[in-house]
Amino acid sequence: MSNNLLIVESENDKLFIERLKQEITTADFDIDTPACTISDYECLGGLSLTALKKKLIEIKFDIAKKGLDKIGILLDADNKGIEARVKLVDDAVKSIDQELTVSASNTWYRSAALDVQISCHVLNVNGSGELETLLKSIKSKDSGHADCLTAWKNCLFTNGKAISDKDFDKFWLSVYLRYDGCTDAEQKQAGRQCNLEASLKKDLWDFSHACLDDLTRYLRTFNPQH
Repeated sequence: MSNNLLIVESENDKLFIERLKQEITTADFDIDTPACTISDYECLGGLSLTALKKKLIEIKFDIAKKGLDKIGILLDADNKGIEARVKLVDDAVKSIDQELTVSASNTWYRSAALDVQISCHVLNVNGSGELETLLKSIKSKDSGHADCLTAWKNCLFTNGKAISDKDFDKFWLSVYLRYDGCTDAEQKQAGRQCNLEASLKKDLWDFSHACLDDLTRYLRTFNPQH
């Protein structure tokens, strides 16, 4: 068991990082249960300060017991941006150490009171977005079905309706997984064969894509040599 822990927002984040970790042999960390679950009211519509504080307080009691050296926090930028997410982390860590300040992403800060290092990374594409935005950017197969959604989005706009980028990316991903990433036979069991967990075992993603460079560099800093 690693002495390093990574906090993620959702189950999908956990699945993705576990798969990406297979590409990074020097990344030494365990992934904690997600801060947001399907039954967690605090997380509806995105991770809240309350939910992150709750998760950190839970982990605080394990720092000495498990001998944790590093605790990382992985958040989506969403439409808030990187700076706002770093501020959220800084506010949250005050719940376990009033003297600790986290002022930048991808940087380790030592808590003298807890004898542990804490950092955060913000998932983003060009400063905003979330996991689905990242996955959309690193897809490696033809996405003809999913890409046709752009015409539908333009039709909505023409008719005075709109869909947020966040919701569009989620919809795009679900269509890519089911119609571009699954065979006809697999689609008959779409719930099991065409979900994100199943897709991460297929050749649907480019894990060497430049959009992942910042994230992979961050994950490597969990190596004891850093």
